[in-house]
Amino acid sequence: MSPDDGGMGTASEPARTGGSTKGDVALADVSGGGTAVEDPENPEKPEDSEDSTDSTGVVAEPPLPVAAVARRLGIAPSTLRTWDRRYGVGPTGHTTGSHRRYAPGDIARLEIMQRALLKGAAPAEAAEYALRATGEPEEPDRVAERVPANQSANHSANQSANQSANHHGGRRLPLPGGSPAARGLGRAAMAMDDESVQRMIADAIAADGVVAVWDGVVRPVLAAVESRWAYAGDCVEIEHLVNECVLAAMIRATPLVPRPRNPRPVLLCCVPGETHSLPLYVLRAALARREVGTLMLGAAVPGQALAAAVRRTAPAAVAIWAQVPGQADGRTLLDVPRTRQRVHLFACGPGWLDVDLPGRAERLDDLAGAVERIESFVLGDRDSTT
Repeated sequence: MSPDDGGMGTASEPARTGGSTKGDVALADVSGGGTAVEDPENPEKPEDSEDSTDSTGVVAEPPLPVAAVARRLGIAPSTLRTWDRRYGVGPTGHTTGSHRRYAPGDIARLEIMQRALLKGAAPAEAAEYALRATGEPEEPDRVAERVPANQSANHSANQSANQSANHHGGRRLPLPGGSPAARGLGRAAMAMDDESVQRMIADAIAADGVVAVWDGVVRPVLAAVESRWAYAGDCVEIEHLVNECVLAAMIRATPLVPRPRNPRPVLLCCVPGETHSLPLYVLRAALARREVGTLMLGAAVPGQALAAAVRRTAPAAVAIWAQVPGQADGRTLLDVPRTRQRVHLFACGPGWLDVDLPGRAERLDDLAGAVERIESFVLGDRDSTT
């Protein structure tokens, strides 16, 4: 389900609201094969009887049980029950003790809520929005049954539930203190919704720039995925998905620089063996947006290849990224050849933290500072600091 800005959908178009092929398959699994679905209020009358047609003669969709709706939305059945109990977003007309069955309008409301969550809204806000969007006021008795969402006891219970879900392979990422954009990206990533992930990253870059999105949105999500992997041993596929989406977004956000402000380029590469090259693409995009010309060599560049590139291009500077401690080696910097035109070396990234640097190398720990310092250096202000 894609959280696009313009297609929030209405209750009258349940099949179109989510835009999800998975949802259609789940519906077919439940209602297919010609088996009638019984109405819990009238057990003897199947849903596909004559009474299930509307005034236009079109057969209405049968209500779906919790398990089928959960499959359609890609969430846990327990989440649906929680949304119903806590926020009043549940099956219309449900009474205590009876099985929950969701009509098409109920499912449309859930899909609206889910898209709001993917955009970064809090659950209570998303539920309120979905109820307003479909014109469904909450029933007074169900409002009274709900525990207020802002009570500290609920907050502690939610944290415990989230930790339990994480331990057992749930669908949430631990993002305490994360921005709404980061939380939305985490939800989309856990749903394996690459279209939403790419759209969210692109929208965030357009609003805040590549470095701010990397530091405030992407890095927290990647750190949460890594934490999830360390805790539960899963989500490797989520990391790969996010990495590919971020890489594609950063390449798209990198403009061509036909007339760079710097006469000699900046060579960008990772140390030998370093495969974490995403920050390097963020650096290139940020410099290109400032009309600073670069040459990208990418991940795990062998020392001999780097030396050959320096001799052939005579760059003003070489920015060598190391993300993982242990990959960086001072000899990599020493092996960069000296040319007739001076080449300045920047040791970028946290992997260089405990490495002794040669005299002609400068340490740049964070990405934002690296952008500022490299730009100022190649434009001639070599004595400036970030």
